[in-house]
Amino acid sequence: MDWALKKEMKERRDKERGFFLFPAGTRMRVALAYPNSYFVGMSNLGMHIIYDLLNKRDDVACERFFLPDRRDISRYENTKTPLISVESQTPLYEFDVIAFAISFEMDYFHVIKMLQLGRVPVKAEERKASDPILIAGGPCPTFNPEPLSAIFDAFVIGEGEVIVPQMMDVIQMSRVESWPRQKLLEELAKVPGVYVPRLYHHEYDPDGKLISITPVGKAPSHVSRQWVKDLDEYPAHTVVLTDDTEFNFYLIETARGCGRQCRFCMAGYCFRRPRNRSLSVIEQEVREALPYQKKIGLMGAAISDYPEIDALCKNILGTGLSMSVASFRADSVTEELVESLAASGLKTITIAPEAGSARMRAIINKGIEEHHVFETMHLGIRAGIRNFKLYIMIGLPGEEVADIDAIIDMAERLEADMLRLGCRGTLTLSINPFVPKPFTPFQWEPMAQKRYIESSIERIKRALKKHKRILVHMESIKEANIQAILARGDRRVGEALILAARQGGSKMFRRAMKECRLSEEEYLYREREETEHLPWAILDQGVTNGFLVQEREKAFRLEKTLACFEGCHRCGVC
Repeated sequence: MDWALKKEMKERRDKERGFFLFPAGTRMRVALAYPNSYFVGMSNLGMHIIYDLLNKRDDVACERFFLPDRRDISRYENTKTPLISVESQTPLYEFDVIAFAISFEMDYFHVIKMLQLGRVPVKAEERKASDPILIAGGPCPTFNPEPLSAIFDAFVIGEGEVIVPQMMDVIQMSRVESWPRQKLLEELAKVPGVYVPRLYHHEYDPDGKLISITPVGKAPSHVSRQWVKDLDEYPAHTVVLTDDTEFNFYLIETARGCGRQCRFCMAGYCFRRPRNRSLSVIEQEVREALPYQKKIGLMGAAISDYPEIDALCKNILGTGLSMSVASFRADSVTEELVESLAASGLKTITIAPEAGSARMRAIINKGIEEHHVFETMHLGIRAGIRNFKLYIMIGLPGEEVADIDAIIDMAERLEADMLRLGCRGTLTLSINPFVPKPFTPFQWEPMAQKRYIESSIERIKRALKKHKRILVHMESIKEANIQAILARGDRRVGEALILAARQGGSKMFRRAMKECRLSEEEYLYREREETEHLPWAILDQGVTNGFLVQEREKAFRLEKTLACFEGCHRCGVC
C-alpha cells in the first residue's frame, strides 16, 4: 500500500465542498466511476447528478473513482496499491456495486484499466458471487452497449434519474434475500430501461454477419429507453465543488434533448424529446450558486434554443456572477447572449456549421446557413470578442471535392470579413472525420476511407497555409477509426477491446482486431443494408426505424426536415 497515495487522495477530498461521507458498514457501498481523470470527470454534470441521487437515499453510500494520472498509474502498479475512492480511500473491489458513467468510446480502454487497478475481474463471466455488480450508463451504453457486454452485468438505457432508483431497490432486495447472481440479473432485467446482456444470445452467419438476437428465458424482447418527462422534478447542477476541473464552473442544466434533426447527431436522436427547465427553477439554482462565486456554466444541447435565454442572461449577470455556455446555435443566438458572454470574459466564440457548402448542410439537415455564421461573428466582434472557432466534419455521406473547397472558401471569406471589421484575432478550424453512429439516419453509412480524409485535410491545410490568422486543427484519424468501430461494433469487438487494453491500450487495438480475426475494413468501410440486423437492435430508443430510413432518403434528395414542434408525431418518440 502506498500511504502517500492515500494521503494525497484525502487531501484532494478535503479541498472539495459538498461531498458525502458516511460511516463504514451502515449503507450499501456504490462506486461511481468516471473513466478519465478527476480533472475531466469533475466537469461531467452527469456524475454530479447520479452522485447526489444515490447519496440522498438512506441506504446507499456512493463514492467516486477516477482514472489516475499517468504518473500515479505507475505508482499504483509498482506498489500494488488497489485503486481507491476519493471519499474514504477504500479499494474499488470492496464495493457492492460499481457504476461507470461513460460518455466517449475512447474511454472504454480506461474502464478496463480502472478495473485492473481496482483488482476487479474484467469479464463478467469471471466474477464470483462475492465480486461487485458492474453497471454502465451514459450516452455510449445507451446507444450501443455491445462492445462492453463482456464486461458489465447491466446497462442503464436512457436517463438515470428514472432508472437508477428502481435498480438500487432490486439490488437491495437481493442483498436482504441473498439471491444468487443469476436471479439478481433476471430481476434487474425487469426494470424498465435496464439491459442485461447475458440474457440475450447473438447468432452470426458463416460470414460473420449478425443474423439474430434472442432473449433467454423471460428477458424482455426489447429494452426501451427511459427519460425524464418533467426536468423541474430533477434539479441538475454542480454538487461537489472543486477548483481542479477542466471547466471551473458551477454547472446548471437548462434543457435536455434536441429536436433539430441533424442527421449525423446521435444525441439529437436518442435524447428526444426536447425539454426545457422552467426559468424560475434555473434562477433558484443560480441563487444557490451565489455563495460559491463561481462562473455559471449553462449546460444543454444548444443554449441559444432555450426560450428565455435573454432573461436568464440578465438574471445571472444581475447577481454579479459571470457565465459560460456549453454550446449555442448560430441560427438562434441573440445579441443579449453574446454580450453576456463577452461581459463574462469569453475570448472565443465557437460555431458549428459542420460543413462548408449549402449542399452538405442540406444533406445533414444542419439548418445553419452561411449568413448565420457571418452574423454570429459580427455579433461577437461588436461585443469585443476577437477569436472564432468553427467545428467542421469531413468524410460526410455524399461529400465531394467541391464541398472540401467550400470549407476553404468559407474560411477565407470569414477571415477577410474579420479584417474588414478591424478584428485581428484568429479563426480556428477544428476538423473531425465523420463517424457514423447508431440510431441516426447515417447508421448504415460507411466511414470515409483513410486516404480520402488525409488528402482532404492536406488540401485544406495547403490552401489556408498563407493565411496567418487561420489555424487548422485535425482530430487523429486513427482515433476516429477506433471510435467508429466501437460505436457500431458487436460483441466480438469487445473481445478485441479487452485484449488491446491488456496489451497496452488503444494503440494496440488494430493488432488486437487481427488477433481476434476481425476485419477493420468490415466494421469501417462496409455500407450496411437497411434490412440488416444491427448489434443494437434489442434497444428501443422510441425513434422508429422507418423514420430513420426516410431521413436517410431525404438526405440524398437534399430535403429539409423541420425541427420538433408541439403536436408532432413523425419520429415515434412522442
